[in-house]
Amino acid sequence: MNETLSARALNILHDWVQSESLRKHCYAVSDSMKHFAQLRGEDADLWEAVGLLHDMDYERHPNLERSPTDGHPFVGVAWLRENGWSEEVCHAILSHADYSGVSQETPLEKTLYAVDELSGFVVAVALVRPTKSIHDVDVRAVKKKMKDKAFARAVNRDEIVRGAEQLGLPLDEVTTNVIAALKADAERLGLAGNA
Repeated sequence: MNETLSARALNILHDWVQSESLRKHCYAVSDSMKHFAQLRGEDADLWEAVGLLHDMDYERHPNLERSPTDGHPFVGVAWLRENGWSEEVCHAILSHADYSGVSQETPLEKTLYAVDELSGFVVAVALVRPTKSIHDVDVRAVKKKMKDKAFARAVNRDEIVRGAEQLGLPLDEVTTNVIAALKADAERLGLAGNA
């Protein structure tokens, strides 16, 4: 039996990324991707794989200078191409980086862009709850933290808003779905709470 794309992607992620926090970010994005794929009747295995792989090269090649040709995500995509991953996967990963020059066109690409920063933000909101549990996070709590510019300063709020607009969904609806996706994987994400 052939290994699923998401199982292959998980192995690649573990080979490339040692940082527990970056791995958890990729799990969270893949959970959100899979959730939206299921909602829309898309290929959940493919979408989950893209979520797992989108930052595979970030630890080794962070590209903080936002080069349009080198570092993240170009190194990872070059490796994926060499190893037989589809152009659909590679294009989606390139498109999530604003500086890559690759725009988000397909539902897969638009969803990755919409859930990447938002998944990280929702995780951050959960981690500052007294319980450290995703089960204590709702849309209201996320919206409140979005207004607090000092909270999770690295998260690009404009990208979160733009991502929902590209999907043609209200931000509250996208947020609700991301929270639901992360709740389903709370244990692996370390967000089950400290009970």
